[in-house]
Amino acid sequence: QVQLVESGGGLVQAGGSLRLSCAASGLTFSSYTMGWFRQAPGKEREFVGAINWSGGSIYYTDSVKGRFTISRDNVKNTVSLQMNSLKPEDAAVYYCAVRVGTTYDFWGRGTKVTVSA
Repeated sequence: QVQLVESGGGLVQAGGSLRLSCAASGLTFSSYTMGWFRQAPGKEREFVGAINWSGGSIYYTDSVKGRFTISRDNVKNTVSLQMNSLKPEDAAVYYCAVRVGTTYDFWGRGTKVTVSA
């Protein structure tokens, strides 16, 4: 079955950086668009960005453009989220997900990012 495992979360000061990784198994990883989402306490889950199968198309929500970078390694079956210039409002649980067709059908359990002011 499809498994996604996120890692790399933690506590960072505002202005700092973190790199999240998502390891995928149970699927032909290189065939799928991968997405990153986040959910802060009391808020709905929010789309952060996505990368297509080849890495040739990458999308970001406006609030992270210029600060976050998504990349993937189709040999290692991993997708990463490099987060720079972190702000307190970036604090959330971050999830990776696999897009099947037009919907994200498989999700990891998430990794928590805490940003101190």
